Amino acid sequence: MESKADNSTGRFDAMKWLVVFVLITAGVVGNQYFNAESLLYRVLALVALALVASFVALQTDRGRRFATLLKEARVEIRKVVWPTRPELVQTTAIVVVFVLVVGLLLWGMDSLISFLVSGFIG
Repeated sequence: MESKADNSTGRFDAMKWLVVFVLITAGVVGNQYFNAESLLYRVLALVALALVASFVALQTDRGRRFATLLKEARVEIRKVVWPTRPELVQTTAIVVVFVLVVGLLLWGMDSLISFLVSGFIG
């Protein structure tokens, strides 16, 4: 009995994804067809179509799972301990100094190898 319910839900999900695809296609084709119209009107129409397509996509099983993922990700981001400004400046300074030192070392090694090779070649 559950498989019958899942099958019908899957069929409706496929129809919903087809509606999303049609809306996106209508937006792309309409944007090209009405290219002589004002850019503002075309952008507003595309935003409206995108909102409707997003709403329809969120009604599917995969869309609900995606929305749940976004909510859980937001909760996890709130748990992150972000660095303070002094910590950020100090870490950035360390990285910049390290990159400069490695760059100078590589430049020195390249110059030395170039000098040795030009000495051998002539």
